Amino acid sequence: MKILTFSTLFPNTEKPGHGIFVETRLRHLVATGLVQARVVAPVAWFPSTHPRFGNYARMARVPRTEVRHGLQVDHPRYPVLPKIGMNVAPLLLAQAAKPAIARIIDEGYDFDLIDAHYFYPDGVAAAMLARYFNKPFVVTARGSDITLLPQFTLPRRMIKWAARRADAVITVCNALRDEVVALGVPADRVTSLRNGVDLQLFRPVERSANPMFTLLTVGHLVPVKAQELIIGALPLLPGVRLAVAGDGPNRGMLEALARTAGVADRVQFLGAVPQAQLREHYGRADALVLASSREGWANVLLESMACGTPVVASRVYGTPEVVAAPEAGVLMAERSPQGVADAVHALRANYPDRAATRRYAEGFSWDDTSAGQVRLFGEVLARGVGIPTRALSY
Repeated sequence: MKILTFSTLFPNTEKPGHGIFVETRLRHLVATGLVQARVVAPVAWFPSTHPRFGNYARMARVPRTEVRHGLQVDHPRYPVLPKIGMNVAPLLLAQAAKPAIARIIDEGYDFDLIDAHYFYPDGVAAAMLARYFNKPFVVTARGSDITLLPQFTLPRRMIKWAARRADAVITVCNALRDEVVALGVPADRVTSLRNGVDLQLFRPVERSANPMFTLLTVGHLVPVKAQELIIGALPLLPGVRLAVAGDGPNRGMLEALARTAGVADRVQFLGAVPQAQLREHYGRADALVLASSREGWANVLLESMACGTPVVASRVYGTPEVVAAPEAGVLMAERSPQGVADAVHALRANYPDRAATRRYAEGFSWDDTSAGQVRLFGEVLARGVGIPTRALSY
């Protein structure tokens, strides 16, 4: 079958780690040999590539087309409007993507189905595009698109509209499936297909004992990741150090917190680390810590386990489905510095065999997920090409 993957969450030459979980799932799906794919990954339009514009200039340098891991990727531009952009983003996305998709069809790739990722604005735009091109579509819910954005009135209405229009909805964990069903989507149209882990890329490395018990946290330095809870726990964890892999707007605050807490000498900020280099950091650490307030399915947890490193994580959404055995790690009783410290103490008191942690991760290969996608897409197409007769207005 031929699919068109549509999402703003997709890596590009300027941001190779952006939405890498979407690319990774697609790569494994195509590797089955049962699916062909093209990708339309719109990027925000910006008029200048001058370095003084920072991140905006980087996005302006993204090529209009590129090939990544054998996948043809188109990057049409869409405008982002200050203040009102959140409400009109789905329409702007759809309008920007139409010419690119029409050109793909004219070139001979008349796809069978749209595979959309992230419900808002991407999934809503995909619903509009599916209607325009008379194609079925499937949308994957990934986290804050369901746990946060429905708190806003208009996005909630449009998310519910897109969900009703979708031929099927995928969620990356059972907890998100429950949230989607709570929005009014019939349970029989929502399928949970959890993310897997690349067991070849993430594998144990040769290591020696650390002079200090070493924690690692991986993720953007943004409020939802709550790295401040981990730094705040260090005064309660003498003889423990922390490596922070990631960058973002909270870095200055986190550095200041480390100094104020008197633990700056035990915190190392690594900056953004390419995925291919993360294996060494996972492998050298004694534990990964993730203190997020929201997570759909946190890929870093399985990446760490695949390297033999157990985890400490907050008990949110899909995380208990990932950390579901002693060899995987420990879930925090509460999201606080004390909760982090207590969980680290508990892990150290019953530290698992690292080989057992790796074996646990091996149960999460991409094979089952890819097979589930092939099966679901086949069921959608077997029902007949065309837009389902559901509500056509917001």
